Amino acid sequence: MLLEERSAGAIVVHRSDDKLEYLILHYPAGHWDFPKGNVEEGESELEAAIREIGEETGLTDLKFINGFKKTIQYYYKRGDQLVKKTVTFYLAESKTKDVKLSYEHQGYVWLPIDEALIKVT
Repeated sequence: MLLEERSAGAIVVHRSDDKLEYLILHYPAGHWDFPKGNVEEGESELEAAIREIGEETGLTDLKFINGFKKTIQYYYKRGDQLVKKTVTFYLAESKTKDVKLSYEHQGYVWLPIDEALIKVT
């Protein structure tokens, strides 16, 4: 039986001195990714993204950029179970780089887009 999972998050950008940097989180499994988490019952994807980013990073000053919404799907194994995961990403700007990591992550970096894309792939 195929399980289905929905997550939502955001590509968080910080602008300073005419340069843009993107927030990447280090997950315990060893990979780096944009902040995201599971959509809870009764929550919209945007509500989940706001909640998850606040829980995972402490960032609460997010300004979401209208018109950006990207959904990806992939499959992974959880034990013997195949899981179809659908993740929706928004684009949000933060005025601060003052991240307060939750217990769920091992680290974070703010990187220019070219470096951020290499780190998450």
